[in-house]
Amino acid sequence: MKDILAIDLRLCTGCRSCELACSIAHTRSFNPKRSRIQILKEEVRNLVVPMVCLQCERPLCQEACPNGAIVENKHGVLYVDSEICIGCMNCVTACVYGGIAIDPVTRRAIKCDLCKGDPACAKACQYGAISLSTSEAGGLNQRRRGVVPAFRTLGIQVEEGRE
Repeated sequence: MKDILAIDLRLCTGCRSCELACSIAHTRSFNPKRSRIQILKEEVRNLVVPMVCLQCERPLCQEACPNGAIVENKHGVLYVDSEICIGCMNCVTACVYGGIAIDPVTRRAIKCDLCKGDPACAKACQYGAISLSTSEAGGLNQRRRGVVPAFRTLGIQVEEGRE
């Protein structure tokens, strides 16, 4: 089983503590643009959505990388090997979930690597909106319960009985 982040959008306030914790953990700078998690806000609908790598079963970002820079560690977590990445942005374009970006300083791809199993974003979230889970059914259901309300707010139909 792979570890994944489960985010409960009902609990997220958009405070951006997760972005700062992530950027300090990975770059030693308080710079949300260098964070592996990004908070998107839709003010009109009062919607706050943390965007982070979903550790997909079939990672399109990995398939799109011409150099093989997106690799799996021994725990099955995908990460970007910055020594191999050329910053071509193919992975950014391929990810339909917005879970990968280009670091504005290094000009290389960055994505959540789950902080070696101890995510800084989850520790920094005072509201308990972010938690580490597994990709087994219970963890995936936990992730789904956290995002279904946001989908409904956006008017996106969600299958009933699967929450």
